[in-house]
Amino acid sequence: MPPAAETVLDEVDGEEGTGGPKPPPGSPRHRLRSPAVAGPLSAALLTAVLLALATRLSRSYPFGPVTRNIVDLGQQYLPFHAYWRSFLLGETHGDAFLNWNSGFGANFLGDIGTYLSSPFDLLVVLFPADRIELALYAVTAVKITAAGAAMALLLLRMRTGPWPVAAVLGSAYALSGWTFNFGATVPMWLDGLVAFPLLCLVGEWARTGRRPVLGPVVVALAWTANFYTAYMATLGAAVVLLVRLLTAEETAGARQRIAGALRAARGVLLGIGLAAPLVVVVFLGTKVADPTPESTFAPAAWAELLARFLPATASLASPALFIGTPALALALTLPFNGAVAPRVRAGWSAAVVLVTLSLQWEPTHLLWHAGASPNGGPYRQAFVLCGLLIVAGWFSAARGVPRPPALLAGGALVGLLAWAAHGTIDIDRWTYPAFGVAAALALAAALTALLHHRRTTASEASAPGTATASPARALTTARVLPVLAVVLLVAAQAGEAAVTGKRIEEQQRAEVAWSPRIGPWHTAVADEVARADAWPKYRTEPGEVPGGNDVLIVGGQGADYYSSLTAEVTSRTLASLGFGYYAKGRHPVTLDNPVTDALFSIGTRVRSVPTEPVRQDALPRATVSVATTAVPPLVTVRPTKRPATHPGDSAFAEQERLLGADVYELPAVTRDGRTVSARCPAGSQAWFWAPEYRGGATLAGEPRVDFEGKPPAVRAPMRALGAVPESGEVRIELSPERKVRLPRQPVGCLDRARLDAAVRQLTSTGATAVRATGHTVTAELPPGSTGTAVLAAPRISGWRCAAGDAEPRPARAYQGLVAIPLDGRTNTVSCSFRPPGLKLGGAVGLIALLALIATGVLHRRAGRRAERSADQPVHQRAEG
Repeated sequence: MPPAAETVLDEVDGEEGTGGPKPPPGSPRHRLRSPAVAGPLSAALLTAVLLALATRLSRSYPFGPVTRNIVDLGQQYLPFHAYWRSFLLGETHGDAFLNWNSGFGANFLGDIGTYLSSPFDLLVVLFPADRIELALYAVTAVKITAAGAAMALLLLRMRTGPWPVAAVLGSAYALSGWTFNFGATVPMWLDGLVAFPLLCLVGEWARTGRRPVLGPVVVALAWTANFYTAYMATLGAAVVLLVRLLTAEETAGARQRIAGALRAARGVLLGIGLAAPLVVVVFLGTKVADPTPESTFAPAAWAELLARFLPATASLASPALFIGTPALALALTLPFNGAVAPRVRAGWSAAVVLVTLSLQWEPTHLLWHAGASPNGGPYRQAFVLCGLLIVAGWFSAARGVPRPPALLAGGALVGLLAWAAHGTIDIDRWTYPAFGVAAALALAAALTALLHHRRTTASEASAPGTATASPARALTTARVLPVLAVVLLVAAQAGEAAVTGKRIEEQQRAEVAWSPRIGPWHTAVADEVARADAWPKYRTEPGEVPGGNDVLIVGGQGADYYSSLTAEVTSRTLASLGFGYYAKGRHPVTLDNPVTDALFSIGTRVRSVPTEPVRQDALPRATVSVATTAVPPLVTVRPTKRPATHPGDSAFAEQERLLGADVYELPAVTRDGRTVSARCPAGSQAWFWAPEYRGGATLAGEPRVDFEGKPPAVRAPMRALGAVPESGEVRIELSPERKVRLPRQPVGCLDRARLDAAVRQLTSTGATAVRATGHTVTAELPPGSTGTAVLAAPRISGWRCAAGDAEPRPARAYQGLVAIPLDGRTNTVSCSFRPPGLKLGGAVGLIALLALIATGVLHRRAGRRAERSADQPVHQRAEG
């Protein structure tokens, strides 16, 4: 019997059964109406419209006043994209190797490979600097749209079928719960969403022996764009290829299956090799990054897992598996669909079940995450299962609407799933209303398609000359019913997706940390930083700006830096000096302290104070002030024998050791309940260092100062409490929010006269001139300098230095900073940064490129030989 869905396609197109004229082959209209073009284009359009609608319904920017900058979207991705735009336009001090704006000098190539190497990220240059939020939203939307188009294309390549259904399923994949819950706020992971269907397409090419050069190029693009989710997508594509090798008619023989698997393995290895220049740099960067606490995997309760198939659910503790009730129902009809070959039903059903189980078993959980259980969101691979469900739904629907028994069985499973999830913590008040409406519309779409199929079948079965309804009425019915079925299907899928996107955004804004939109506060600070910038004479610190990584948005060369690749030496060095951090050490933040300003050559400091409460739905504003002080140059000289300073392990003592002078009075401290008492010289400045303390601290007669320690995630920076009174008595009243934990030496009293003397000494013996270009620093020193030259930058892996004309060697460390030994015979030093792994990755990439070229040449020769073999019998017959 003719498939109803295919009839729907034909009649919507205006071809078979309607009498509509066909466009001439090769014409633009003909190409657009080709399923391979119409399906992906329609999926892209539907996805883009629904994403914009969900954003508008949630009142989020750019279709509303409310910020989208939750957690890492505001703390990492937005600042990195702002800096990426400036970098691409040549407006930064650093280059592709080194970022001078963050963490006092950071490995930028590693961050490029982690956050910015997607081809889609190049779109930021099309937007002005003050519209970087819009640029990031556009990048996000284009990635999600591309994922929908790629999935629709894959479905039509795997099996011919109705392109409207492929478009709806492609959009369902792109707007899955994983996209709204994770991908939309972690844009770099969206490249894995795009990669999965493309890598499955590469598997199709390998299985059929096609495109041996393009396949590795696609793999390379996927792994370059984001190797973390590309790894997961590659595992998922391997599952898809295995099922196809076992079930597709084109690969029925064992020899063909093995050959297809080997071709796929070759393509993946070549593609990963081509991506090695970035992948190796990122991999080695993770080895020296600040380690996060180990995470122990705990599987979600099965009821909670089932709930995540339903709309409007959000959680980090369970996998986001929503693909829409119509798409899910189609997938669940596959095991019962007698129109599909048994081996196909068994293969895809087994794949879906086994991958679902793999989410809940620790060994396979670790396999999905490359051996390390992630902190926060243990189900990052869930988009692969969403994709498998979409493919299963397509195989059930491609040959026509499933018969009523299959529809009833699939619908019953969906209903049972919804019932089992009732009462779980992830269920939202919108969940069951959205589910019910979508299920009703999907049922109406199926009944409409079945009704059209029955009428078409009856019409075809009628004997010639049998009385029928008028031709005009029959033609109208033939056109209306299939169009109505498609409209109902789109409405069911679209409405549920829009509601899900709206509710997930609203839930996330209410439950997790957020940053305000970029506004007048950032602009005012950026203007002051630009006016004061004197790099590399000294650094300009922009101070605290709402959000993280603020130096990447407003400029300057401060300490703020939030990256998965934040080097452990950076985090530990800054923490030992009294700097604070978030994200368990991977987000160091600024410290407004004159001693550390001297240590890191911060000559200008911008300070800003909000003029009104910072809100989600308003642009932040602040008053801004600028202070410039004399500081040593970026490169200083320290004596071979280090001066004696205060002993101990406090941040005050660490600052003095690095400075080479005693500048603090470190008094004995007594504690009586919530009061900390000590005695210091009158007029000195009292500082309080309590990295694990959360609450207020008030020096008698001074305003309260707040601390935000929350180990192990948050470490509070040391803060100034005020001037020591004439009595010399330091009395600090604590207002703790939890149990008080203080270090052995929490109080230090700064003597500014001693500090000024230390600054003058370091300036007189330090560099007389400093030049910085991209990833290099060159300094001229006073003649006869001996001891150690110290560059005020953390000694992260990749620094190589030399004195005079000597051969550059790996830099030494001086209290965690870059150091170069001096012998008194030279007055110049130079340091250069090269990301670790660049040479190794480049060598692997070159080998892979040569292998790819050889593959292309051999494939072309084999094709020519096949053509000659095919032509030879023809010539022989002609000669005979």
